Amino acid sequence: KFSHPDFPGNIKLKAFNPFIPLNDKDSGIPAAFFTLDFKNTTDDPIDYTICLSVNNPMPFGTAVNQYFEQKQLKGLHLASNAYPSDAPQFGDLTVATDHDTISFQEYWYRGSWFDNLEIFWREFCQPGSLNNRNYGQAALRESHGQQMGGDMASLAAHVKIPAGQRAQIRFVLAWSFPNFEHYWQKKDDCACKGDCDDQPKTWQNYYAAIFKSSKESACYALDHWERLFQETRKFKDILYRSSIPEVALEAISSNLSILKTPTCIRLEDGSFYGWEGCHPKSGCCEGSCTHVWNYAYSLPFLFPKLERSMRDLDFKYNLKESGAMPFRLQLPPGSDPSEFRACADGQFGGVIKVYRDWKISGDNDWLRQLWPAIKKCIAFAWSPDNADRWDPEKRGVLTGRQHHTLDMELFGPNAWLTGFYLAALKAAAEMAGSLDDPSAKTEYSNLFEKGRKWADLHLFNGEYYQQLVELKDKSLLDVYPDAVADYWNNESHELKYQIGEGCEIDQLIGQWHAHLVGLGDIFDRTQRHKAAQSMFRHLFKPVMRDCFNPCRLYCLNDEAGMVIADWPEGKYKPVVPLPYSGETQNGYEYQAAILMIQEGLVEEGLTVVKAIRDRYDGHKRNPWNEFECGSNYARSMASYALLLAFSGFEYDLAQGLIGFHPIPIPADSVLGKIRSTGKKSRILFQTFWSLDSGWGSIRQENDQIILELVQGCLDIKTFCSSLLSGKTVRQVTNGQVLVSFTQEKERLLLAEPVELDSAHQLTIAF
Repeated sequence: KFSHPDFPGNIKLKAFNPFIPLNDKDSGIPAAFFTLDFKNTTDDPIDYTICLSVNNPMPFGTAVNQYFEQKQLKGLHLASNAYPSDAPQFGDLTVATDHDTISFQEYWYRGSWFDNLEIFWREFCQPGSLNNRNYGQAALRESHGQQMGGDMASLAAHVKIPAGQRAQIRFVLAWSFPNFEHYWQKKDDCACKGDCDDQPKTWQNYYAAIFKSSKESACYALDHWERLFQETRKFKDILYRSSIPEVALEAISSNLSILKTPTCIRLEDGSFYGWEGCHPKSGCCEGSCTHVWNYAYSLPFLFPKLERSMRDLDFKYNLKESGAMPFRLQLPPGSDPSEFRACADGQFGGVIKVYRDWKISGDNDWLRQLWPAIKKCIAFAWSPDNADRWDPEKRGVLTGRQHHTLDMELFGPNAWLTGFYLAALKAAAEMAGSLDDPSAKTEYSNLFEKGRKWADLHLFNGEYYQQLVELKDKSLLDVYPDAVADYWNNESHELKYQIGEGCEIDQLIGQWHAHLVGLGDIFDRTQRHKAAQSMFRHLFKPVMRDCFNPCRLYCLNDEAGMVIADWPEGKYKPVVPLPYSGETQNGYEYQAAILMIQEGLVEEGLTVVKAIRDRYDGHKRNPWNEFECGSNYARSMASYALLLAFSGFEYDLAQGLIGFHPIPIPADSVLGKIRSTGKKSRILFQTFWSLDSGWGSIRQENDQIILELVQGCLDIKTFCSSLLSGKTVRQVTNGQVLVSFTQEKERLLLAEPVELDSAHQLTIAF
């Protein structure tokens, strides 16, 4: 909102870019949408001018700025004559409006120092229209001395508004830079210095196959503006009406923005690819890093097709013949895999994600196609080709050299990485059962049971799960000669970078995943509840100024946060402990907080979530940029799992099942405040949900539950919910059509599958 005592009116700016679940085309339009709402607050009619000025980013002297009209659209097209159409630098911008009365300047004045801005402001402040300035092609490459910046262009809209009345003007800023360069493959790395096939490869961004230029995307934006806005707002409204604590809702919604940043791109065929985060002029840590994207739960539910494309790329191009899966996918697809070792959390996290994505989509053919690669991936744990000897004796426990997301290796059993292994085994057993592979199901089930029992018996110290390792035993490194220099401390005669007796933030991450994907128990319920309590007690720091942290500072002074690891009084801390152990990294904190909530520690979990969001409150840090080793860090999309946890979302489209088991908020919760639905509302519970075939909402209104589909379709055979506990269902309808059913406590078994669409809603009456 814009206002000023000396300005005769008020202005509101509404800006957006489409974000519509499942609609990846419209959610990927390379354009920014702006609506300016003017109100004349005076007693006289007034002529208003709104001007959008854009800098042509091409090298100065090569800019080609041209006015154009196309259909109802009027705009400026900003390009360059310096690059061929296949060059990485080739591209264009468009600024346009569908307003009737406009004026423009293709070029600002070219001069030295600040001349261009000086003259623009003089001209803009005069009544009437802008006068165009065009230097022509002949002058493009002339030198212009100390010109500040590139060639600016301005598009102005003019409107006369009667006293007390309103008017709206729309602008769109669109871009098209179609050619993506594998820029992190440096030319200097090649011995030929420029004359061979090892130069950086290029390919087209996916959006370039849909919109041939920025003019096309600008025209599409203006033609479909109202629909795109309404569908985006519908998603926003339903999400924000969800019956979850406000601080959790803020964490969820703020981090959805990561999907709209350069952390994420789409390859030429539409496949999804991600960095870990962003540096100012490049991606941060390439390769759709498996162990980082393990935490990201936004994409698989909001754009499931794109999430499945990540599995397709990994299992097709990134799985070696040995069964090892490097954790960084090489581009372009089909390039030789990385030679670096596989990481345990990324390797087995991939199996868990296949299981999750299969249940979200119900696509049995997709699962069947991946199944041989999945089996090979799991068998790598005990394969003789696994030089890191993860589980050579098939005990269901990882014991060898285990690379992980904290960039080092653990030696010896630990619940953190073994939890990934166990969850993958349990998921694989269920997938094997569905695919009629009984021998694999038996093998994985037996191995899971064996490993689970061992882990509960040997890794739980009565308070939390710890790593079993003899820090003074150098012989642990004998089978890994290359590890001695990195992992043996000659001064203290001790292994480096281990946890040992410490309490670590990811010790129950396998159980976190299991809760979210519907796998059930991985670790003993009583023990993991104690471990969750201990994690909060030992790792959450109300005031960070009292904590020594030799690593990166994501939290400081009076801010609160949850550190990666700590060693309680009486527990031995290695001389050189686990890397990053003193840091507070947002994605890990969300995972631990949600695990606490899943285990009934709602207030503790919300305390951690609030601590994160207090750090990104808009004053101290950008509320839409939670960073780790880069900005817009993918791991923070773990926050979406707050929605899944609080709503108790259960899903299995392969079985036609959908369900909701809301976590109750303690009545005395200080942090559990839920957004008000109004004093007269009869709504007891509601939430947003999304799966592969459709998305919508569910709400309970006293004596009925209403499952509504906003877009897409949904085939339902079974509905289950704790909202049915103690209630007898008297009627189920699909629109006006009665549906036959049987009730088994909290489960409704529909006599015939119901095909739900956006024209009808499933109503369950008590």
